[in-house]
Amino acid sequence: MKRKLTPKQQKFADEYIKSGNAYQAAIEAGYSRNYAKAQSSKLLENVGIKSYIDERMAKIASKRIMDATEAVELLTSIARGETKETAYIGTSDGVYEKHKEADLKTRISATKEILKRYPGDDKLVKAQIRKAEADVRIATAKARIVEHQADELEGAGRINPLLSALAKGAQRLVSKEEEDDANTTK
Repeated sequence: MKRKLTPKQQKFADEYIKSGNAYQAAIEAGYSRNYAKAQSSKLLENVGIKSYIDERMAKIASKRIMDATEAVELLTSIARGETKETAYIGTSDGVYEKHKEADLKTRISATKEILKRYPGDDKLVKAQIRKAEADVRIATAKARIVEHQADELEGAGRINPLLSALAKGAQRLVSKEEEDDANTTK
């Protein structure tokens, strides 16, 4: 059962929430200095006052503290470039305010933070992995083409030492890529 507070007790509790100082809150609520000095800590022990303060603090916390949904929404807004930063630029004519979207590094960081919260549904990371694998296949194919061209020139007796060195390097690259692919699929 909730105890009804007197107007003075409620004022004390409200002032205490603002300042965190029981003595000052008692004075602001209308208690005498002598009473505030001797009894302010006892006011905090009053079950009704304590309950009122706890309820009010819970309401304040729920309004002021960001929940998970709000945090992800903010990160999304940053990652999309919707949230603007304010920069102050000083010139000889004065200080100017400039609003700009977050830089790429900040946007990537926000995206990573969002992805951390969805480990099982990481479509972006999967797409990036597919792209990286495709890039490796393309590089391997290009290396094989250079190697083939070098072999043809060598067979025709027109070997270019630079092309030969490139071909050997390409062969090592292809071998390394094939070895890495074999290790990845194990």
